[in-house]
Order: sequence, then structure tokens, then C-alpha cells
Amino acid sequence: MLLFGLFSLFYVCTLLGNGVILGLILLDPRLHTPMYFFLSHLAFVDITYACNTVPQMLVNLLNPAKPISYAGCMTQTFLFMTFAHTECLLLVVMSYDRYVAICHPLRYSVIMSWRVCTVLVVAAWTCGSPLALLHISLILRLPFCGPHRINHFFCELLSVIKLACADTRLNQTLIRAGAVFIVVVPLCLVLVSYSRILATILRIQSEKGRKKAFSTCSSHLCVVGLFFGSAIVMYMAPKSRHPEEQQKILFLFYSFFNPMLNPLIYSLRNTEVKGALRRVLSRESSSQLV
Repeated sequence: MLLFGLFSLFYVCTLLGNGVILGLILLDPRLHTPMYFFLSHLAFVDITYACNTVPQMLVNLLNPAKPISYAGCMTQTFLFMTFAHTECLLLVVMSYDRYVAICHPLRYSVIMSWRVCTVLVVAAWTCGSPLALLHISLILRLPFCGPHRINHFFCELLSVIKLACADTRLNQTLIRAGAVFIVVVPLCLVLVSYSRILATILRIQSEKGRKKAFSTCSSHLCVVGLFFGSAIVMYMAPKSRHPEEQQKILFLFYSFFNPMLNPLIYSLRNTEVKGALRRVLSRESSSQLV
């Protein structure tokens, strides 16, 4: 019951925090820019992330004996991987947006047109599904003889594969290759973007300009570090003596802390988001007085 109450609180904070970010971007015209367009999709991914896994986990905490169906388990695994892949690609897109904004400010509106932004977001959502579908198609070919007890909070890919009573080397190889493609390559692209950004920021003469550039980039770097760091440790680092326990702890970063911290990081480190929040609250208070 203690864990149920604690995780329920985290879940509500995740939904409220990301919901507030979405609402502010929708209501405030000053936030109708490419940067916040991408941020709104990141907030939406975080909401879907949490909604895919946390409710079932809360049910398990209340009633551990209640099972999840095979179809439900496969659906949960597929959606989890799809949203994870999409978030990886969105973080790359957001780093490219910051690269263009800081390194090519005069050409920013031309390069990051609304058509380009839409194409990048659609590509991030579309490319997140094929690899997840390939993983699921290989899992569906595996026989599961029993026991059918997953040692995890939800139907996580590695934990599901461990239940198979067949050779899973192909699945393991695909997981490692997929981790390189969807984690390492995007992370390298992000690091390249920010190395160019850092070099440009250091050449800015104005202290105010440097501070503003660092402010907008540091919040994104915090999110990148939390997400990619936990992903690399979970799927690419050597396993400890208790890999299942390690995966459970890292899962909390994916489903609770990352989605919950993202809106806090972007709101506390971003003066535009804080200004939008103040404007929305002032409009609400003035309308109530009228």
C-alpha cells in the first residue's frame, strides 16, 4: 500500500506536469515556435509512456495475483518500445533545432520552417514503430512453456524473452543491434550538435547572450542525460549479479522519474515557460475578478 500511494503520487505528478506544459504551449501564442512544438510532442510521449505501464503496475501492487493476458502483455511491450524509440528521435530533433537556432540564427526561420518541423515530428513518430514491431514479431515465434511469471513491474522486453523455452540468441542480437541504432547513434548526433553549439556559445561576445543560450540548452542536456544514460545502462552495460533488480530500478527512471522530471526541468530552467505560466494565471485571476 505504501508503494501504491507513492507511485500513484508520482503518476499524478507526471500527468499534471506534462499536461501543464502542453496546456501552456497551446494557450500562449509566444510559445508557438519550433522549439516548443517539439517540446509539446515530448510531453505527449511522456504522458503515453506513463499511461502504458504505470496503471497495470498499480493494479499489480494492489492485487499481485491478477494476471495480464498474453495479448495485453505483447501490446504493452510494443507500445513501450515505440514510445521509447520516438522519444530518442525527438531528443535528436530538439538538439538539431537548438543547433540551428544558435549556430545559424539568421537562417533559423528558413531552415526550421513549419513544414520541416512537421516532417521531423512525423518521422520521429513513424520511425519509432518498425523496430518495435520487429522485436514483437520475433517474440511471437517463441514458445512459452512456463512458468509464466515475469520478474518485472511490466512486460519489459528482456524479462519477457527470459520466459521463452527456446533459443533466444537472435532476439538478444537484435536487441543489441537495435540499441546501437536507436540509442548510440542518436546520442552521438546529440553530442555532435551540442559540441558545435558549445563552440558557438563560447564565441558570443555578449554575456547576456551566452547566458540565454546556456539556459535553453542546459535544460535539454539534462533530459538527454537522464534518458540516454538510463537506456545505455539498461540495454548495453554489462549485467550485474542481479540484472532483474537492476532493470526494475532503471524502469522507474523510464516510467516515473524521467517523465516527471522533464516538465520540472523545462519550467524551472526556462524563463519563457515561467513567463507563460504567469500570463495564463494572471488571465485566469483577472477573468475571475470580472
